[in-house]
Amino acid sequence: MTAAEPVTSSVEALAEPVERAGRGWAFALSLANGAIWVGWYGPLQILLASQAEEFAPGTGMSKETMLAWVTGAGAVVSLVANPLFGALSDRTTARRGRRTPWIVAGAAGGALSLLLLAGAGGVWTMAAGWCLVQLTLNAAFAAVTAAVPDRVPRRQRGAVGGWLGAAQILGVVGGTGLATVAGGVGAGYAACALFTAVGVLPYVLRYRDPRLPRAARPPWSWRAFVTSFWLSPRRHPDLGWAWLTRFLINLSNALVLLYLLYYLRDRLRYDDPGQGVLILTAVNGVTLLATVVVGGVWSDRVGRRKPFVIWSGVLMAVATAALAAWQTWPGAVVAAAVLGVGFGVFTSVDFALMTDVLPKALDRGKDLGVINVANALPQVAAPALAAPIVTYLGGYRVLYLVAAVIGLAGAVLVGRIRGVD
Repeated sequence: MTAAEPVTSSVEALAEPVERAGRGWAFALSLANGAIWVGWYGPLQILLASQAEEFAPGTGMSKETMLAWVTGAGAVVSLVANPLFGALSDRTTARRGRRTPWIVAGAAGGALSLLLLAGAGGVWTMAAGWCLVQLTLNAAFAAVTAAVPDRVPRRQRGAVGGWLGAAQILGVVGGTGLATVAGGVGAGYAACALFTAVGVLPYVLRYRDPRLPRAARPPWSWRAFVTSFWLSPRRHPDLGWAWLTRFLINLSNALVLLYLLYYLRDRLRYDDPGQGVLILTAVNGVTLLATVVVGGVWSDRVGRRKPFVIWSGVLMAVATAALAAWQTWPGAVVAAAVLGVGFGVFTSVDFALMTDVLPKALDRGKDLGVINVANALPQVAAPALAAPIVTYLGGYRVLYLVAAVIGLAGAVLVGRIRGVD
């Protein structure tokens, strides 16, 4: 037993929650989560690709390479930012609680960064703007996800994870829609920035975040702070396997999404690729919404997580392989629908699975931030893997076959997690 345990055992912010979270709380937190994803995916789906196409001529880079470079740089920032801000929120003793100050600062900073990105005049300012967006929005996202194990009992986390997943896909669809219909790159960024800033307000204004007393915060040490980010797979094997499976399935998904605009334009010769991305995103969103909450609630009721994650991963791998074998517009629509079914179940149940393997209440934000690296790292790995495959090693057919194999490996390795049913 450590010296801090007698103090923290009775602290509300660190106690294992037992009372069910209310629907209003879950809705407000989900709306805040969706607003963050609008800020991410309006640029990722449409706006960054449009800027790369504008800036690439005369630089010696193709639009694919430029987009890969910019998104990869932003993902590197995300790798550091998410666990860093999660750890800082764990130690925050503000009157408004541990998480709320970071949600406010992150959303406001993200909105301003999106407006700066709208004024980018070349690849360097574009990359700098996107890195700022990743830095600030990851501060908000780390705090939002950490609020779930803070306030939601274990047997409700599948359902709440489902609502957060539904908000995530609505944020992806909403960001894509705003970027598409706003009337230009600058207007698209402005619309996404406004929604990001406004969407977090119901949660931060209405709901109380438990405060961490100063006596419960461990003494500060740079060495202890830095070394705390290493979670030994030997000491915490379930956490290690859970991280790896999430990384592989998210890498597979990132490989599918990265060049979707270019795939429709250059491979399928779709007349309006921007509109095509919006249609596919909407189809994917409808089927995801049909399963994301249902999968989480079902998992809560039966008290099991792994079978849901395994079979949803297998289904996504099959759909990804279909993109390689059936390269037509109808094939893309069917694949998007099936991917949505699988990713809906995966999103809610895998989130609950992650919260079930967290080691300590005092480090929830930091540990979830480390886990969330499995969301960000694929954004670095995907461009590095996808660009040479598309350019030199067989094109989109090989790219989607590779993505299918990676996703299938992630699904199979879920069976290595022993401490959760």
